[in-house]
Amino acid sequence: MYTDMPPLIYGTAWKKERTKELVIEAVKAGFKGIDTACQPKHYHEAGVGEALALLAQEGFRREVLFLQTKFTPLTGQDPLNVPYDKKAELSTQVAQSFEVSKTNLQTNYIDSLILHSPLSSFDDLETVWRAMEEIAQRGEAKQLGISNIYDLQILKDLYEMAKIKPSVVQNRFYQESGYDKEIRSFCEKNNIIYQSFWTLTANPHILKSAELIQLSQKYNKNVIQLFFTYLHQVGITPLTGTTNIEHMQSDLESFDIVLNASEVSKLDSLF
Repeated sequence: MYTDMPPLIYGTAWKKERTKELVIEAVKAGFKGIDTACQPKHYHEAGVGEALALLAQEGFRREVLFLQTKFTPLTGQDPLNVPYDKKAELSTQVAQSFEVSKTNLQTNYIDSLILHSPLSSFDDLETVWRAMEEIAQRGEAKQLGISNIYDLQILKDLYEMAKIKPSVVQNRFYQESGYDKEIRSFCEKNNIIYQSFWTLTANPHILKSAELIQLSQKYNKNVIQLFFTYLHQVGITPLTGTTNIEHMQSDLESFDIVLNASEVSKLDSLF
């Protein structure tokens, strides 16, 4: 499995025309991982590429960055702005989307290629996964993964079917799904990295918890930093999409402490 994934990834959804400037700020603040998608509805993928090109001129080499993008099936696209031929075969859509991503991002390889969501039929899911495997077999995607998968059986079936096993699951991290306990357990057993989004916005009750507040006081860290520390120690890689440079820097300072087993256990009880 490709393992150059940083402990915190900068998410670029909904950034629109600010994408370029925010990615530049994030990388200069210290982010090594950037998440985007070939989905004009929610992402300005070309803005990420423009940022990376400018950063390269300042000495930030592409090779030190972890770049993750996604193939978004037609159901997740704006029907008036689809980045591939919506009438083409699924495998062709995957190939076309990936070529658009490489052009947008001004790169010849992607560190992590994610299927944005399962398809309505498993046969279609297999077709798309096989097309993604072809990209990985050429060395143009270092690893593959899937997002928005909340049915453990579908994940198990995908894992069994796949020649190149998923290395990443990226899901909402929230109470309504039971914090994906069973899916995270499956990921841990099968060497799959679990990435979380909605990590902060969906969990204000966690950030206000007495347990987290007490630990933040003990370690002289803010509650967000303690939350990210905890997630890192239990094997979760969170995404953050903050647009505040001070918050970017603060978030990146979450990993210089280590919680002991009893402290981890105390926070486990919140989920």
